[in-house]
Amino acid sequence: MTTRRTFLKNAGGGLALATASPAVLLANAPEKTRAVGDDPFKLALAGYTFVHFKLDQALEMMRKVDVHHLCIKDFHLPLKSTADEIAAFHEKLKQSGVTGYGVGPIYMKTQQAVDDAFDYAKRVGVKLIIGVPNPELLPYVDKKVKEYDMRYAIHNHGPDIELYPTAKSVYDAVKDLDPRMGLCFDMGHDKRFGDDPIADLEKYSKRIFDMHLKNVTAPTKEGKTCELSRGIIDIPAYVAMLRKVKYDGHCALEYEKDMKDPLAGIAESVGYFKGVTEATKSGKRKS
Repeated sequence: MTTRRTFLKNAGGGLALATASPAVLLANAPEKTRAVGDDPFKLALAGYTFVHFKLDQALEMMRKVDVHHLCIKDFHLPLKSTADEIAAFHEKLKQSGVTGYGVGPIYMKTQQAVDDAFDYAKRVGVKLIIGVPNPELLPYVDKKVKEYDMRYAIHNHGPDIELYPTAKSVYDAVKDLDPRMGLCFDMGHDKRFGDDPIADLEKYSKRIFDMHLKNVTAPTKEGKTCELSRGIIDIPAYVAMLRKVKYDGHCALEYEKDMKDPLAGIAESVGYFKGVTEATKSGKRKS
């Protein structure tokens, strides 16, 4: 069995890449190093990671860690943004080599909030909404999913709030609704509730449209987000399950430690994830 230390050693090249300057990356990195190996899933950043930073600062950090996909939060692009503001936002992302692939999480307590969210996603030009709707709104969300032909992924929140604490709670809420309704699987919160995120990834994979990639310090409410390499979730085993279920969405790192100074932790996490995926592809990890 490959140890965590071996993976950290293998991740060293990825971490060095993550902390290199954009000019060095563009000049020296082959194209495939900008993806997660040859896997169909894509490494991204969850917008909430940058809650204390302006968009320009967030994009600079993304350039430094060589990640090119972002789930858009409304503190960077407000729901009431005009067409010109949305165009300017996308142009700014483009200049940094970043694509915004979805919006959210967006909390929805009324039908008007649901309407506003779907209208926003359409104007932004994405086909994925990460949402947290009140349960009584689910039939209405189902109707809007059909109307807009969008995927709607409900975010689980672990033991912090009663609304959708686990992957199972989300799955049970959407399993009889339109197949475009599913989960934004927060593996860390799932673990903090005491569940097994690797088993849940396998069990609910057909309804997982997005995920928040993170590790945590304990399988309890007291567990905190930590660097991806330092927590209790077996990341190599998680990557193996991503491959087993053929997950082809985004793995959006949501880094909630040192949120006013997160770059070092983001870089370590990105480097570790890239190192794990490289070291375990083509069956390199022994079972």
